[in-house]
Amino acid sequence: MPATPQRRRTVRRLTIGAAVLAAAGLTATALPAGADTGHAARAGRTVDVQLLSFNDFHGNLEPPQGSSGTVEEIQPDGSKKSVPAGGAEYLAQSLRTARKGHPYSVTAAAGDLVGASPLLSGLFHDEPTIEAMNKLGLDVTSVGNHEFDEGRAELTRLQKGGCHPKDGCYEKGKKFRGAGFPYLTANVTDEKSGKPLLKPYTVWKHKGVKIGFIGVTLEGTPDIVNADGVKGLKFHDEVETINKYAKVLNKQGVKSIVALIHEGGLPASTSYNYKCDSPGPGDGISGPITDIAKHVTPKVDALVTGHTHQAYSCTIPDPSGRPRTVTSAASYGKLYTDTTLTYDRRTHDIVRTTVKAPHAANHVVDRTQPKAADMTSLITRWNKLAAPVAGRPVGHISADIAGRGANAPESPLGDVISDAQLEATEADGKGGAQLALMNPGGVRSDLAFKASGSEGDGVVTYGEAFTVQPFTNMLNVVDLTGAQLLAGLQQQVSGPNEASPKILQVSEGLTYTLDMTKSGAARVVKDSVKLDGAALDPAKTYRVAMNEFLAGGGDGFAAFKDGKNKYVGPSDLDAFTAYLTAHSSADKPLTPPKADRITVVK
Repeated sequence: MPATPQRRRTVRRLTIGAAVLAAAGLTATALPAGADTGHAARAGRTVDVQLLSFNDFHGNLEPPQGSSGTVEEIQPDGSKKSVPAGGAEYLAQSLRTARKGHPYSVTAAAGDLVGASPLLSGLFHDEPTIEAMNKLGLDVTSVGNHEFDEGRAELTRLQKGGCHPKDGCYEKGKKFRGAGFPYLTANVTDEKSGKPLLKPYTVWKHKGVKIGFIGVTLEGTPDIVNADGVKGLKFHDEVETINKYAKVLNKQGVKSIVALIHEGGLPASTSYNYKCDSPGPGDGISGPITDIAKHVTPKVDALVTGHTHQAYSCTIPDPSGRPRTVTSAASYGKLYTDTTLTYDRRTHDIVRTTVKAPHAANHVVDRTQPKAADMTSLITRWNKLAAPVAGRPVGHISADIAGRGANAPESPLGDVISDAQLEATEADGKGGAQLALMNPGGVRSDLAFKASGSEGDGVVTYGEAFTVQPFTNMLNVVDLTGAQLLAGLQQQVSGPNEASPKILQVSEGLTYTLDMTKSGAARVVKDSVKLDGAALDPAKTYRVAMNEFLAGGGDGFAAFKDGKNKYVGPSDLDAFTAYLTAHSSADKPLTPPKADRITVVK
């Protein structure tokens, strides 16, 4: 999920900086390999290496629907335009076009290639996406938090291949071959052995050029995935891990290094082509990646990042004061980043002067270009296998119902989902729930009115519902006191979630005021919390429905782990599809809710 939990780390500040060098009487020409040693001296011995990168693909083989499938672009006159983008057919074509004329080109990703995927990939445990990544020429990726959705054994299978242990092989005579590129897990180790789960780094080599890649995911991964998915694993500090393996690579003679980091930042603009370095380097970005970038060793020449699903191409000075690129290509294959790394054959390092970083820019994966034929064939093949399940109508809507694309703490689709979960668990003998709560990161898409296939406008198919709720988390109903419930609501905007609030979606009947002019837990106005018009009683016990991820304290909601008298109900997806079927028809489609349960003061 693109949430950014508060960092739980103590970072040792590096002491070698420009001031220290000056005090030692050293000049820029006395810097280690990779510093500016003069353009003339380098002439004839450098080669430009093209680094193409993307992140957070999440199995979106087909173009994402609704706002999830667009990027915002600033026009020459300053206006903003929404541009349709994404889909494996267009991503593959974009990358292949970009590679033309570049004899040295490497393609990398920063995690979450799979997980929370639409049905076309998710139904088959993301084998179609791995196959697509192999075909489009991916060379290396870090893991992300979603690579652990189905646990370590499944991640290992995606890397090494083999048919699924329960579902078997999906195509007669074909065995899943696994990823033809390395998944890097430098900061994910086995608790018993202490060794990385998969390779911590890899070295890309081409005609004498060597570039090392170190891959890490966010240290807070255990806070945002189900506990079973990371059982027996330890997640370490990103900076310390990258710095450790940068030294290892240097000892092997690899001086050019790129870090693939599944952690990200929050840009100042939602437009992919805004000026991140205005008014100064890195001024247009905030969030966890800025702290990481400032402390990762100067041995690393560029940072490819992800997780927040944002677009940016920034320059953040490294600990020695030299500029270094930090990039992210939004999500779902809507953008790719093109970075030029100038490789010095004598020093074996990337040329980074004291005033210039490697050039990097994001590019739109537009849908006006030709489709990559092999991707079309791949999608058609897997769609035939998925068709009996994917195309089944489960409901009707009168207009788009915004979920992932809503620009407000409470989304209309979030209301629908929480209402569906309450309805599935409120009956006696089915949990007896009085209210339901839904984590915002679990709402993965919008419901679009326009038909995605031949089903017709306004028809919601099972495949579309799956795209919205792909985790198949089981619903839990637990006892919480009013005090515990209030504590959970306060944790939306405090503790791990204070810097980047995670506003729960609430079922009908639960109302309260969120005052964002205040800070921390005080943002939830205590006296405003009501259930069916009655004030929340701190001493009273309430039956609360939520998915198993939330009930386990996921996303920083520790208060919910104390729930008692647990009842396990249907999956969130089953509850969602049942609700759509029960509350809509072709004659009476479901209308988007007003999303007025949470009053927000700004």
